[in-house]
Amino acid sequence: MKSLTITTGDHPSPGPRYDERVVAPMREELVRVGFVETRTAAEVDVQLKDLTGTALVVVNSVCGCAAGKARPAVVLALREAAVRPDRLLTVFAGNDVDATARAREYFPGYGPSSPQMGLLKDGRLVLMLERRDIEGREAPEIAADLTAAFDEWCGAKWWKASE
Repeated sequence: MKSLTITTGDHPSPGPRYDERVVAPMREELVRVGFVETRTAAEVDVQLKDLTGTALVVVNSVCGCAAGKARPAVVLALREAAVRPDRLLTVFAGNDVDATARAREYFPGYGPSSPQMGLLKDGRLVLMLERRDIEGREAPEIAADLTAAFDEWCGAKWWKASE
């Protein structure tokens, strides 16, 4: 019988949980509307450390409520918003392990949740939508929460193509 060896200290993060061929279209859904995809902790810090202005951070996921509610709500909110965050970034829970953990460090007082959306202004979290705020609701309802937060916290006018 083999014995179990327990190690402590720094060790590599586990690899991606999901096949990238499956995840790619889910990533693209947000990248297509302007999100910067952050795949490492360093990339998250480049976007959020010493943030001036606003940033919407979406913790993307393979789950059904991400596919049917969260991503469609974000796309709808950005399409309909009169104002929008200065930065849009996303991490993918289960695949971008270190990036997801780092993004969640910018959400003080909240535990891991996927999907999850945080709006930051000048580095301070001003809105959090967790899985419990997303599942059981329809995308237009979630989009309305996002656009209301954009109206309150985001300053720059976003000129829609129809204007």
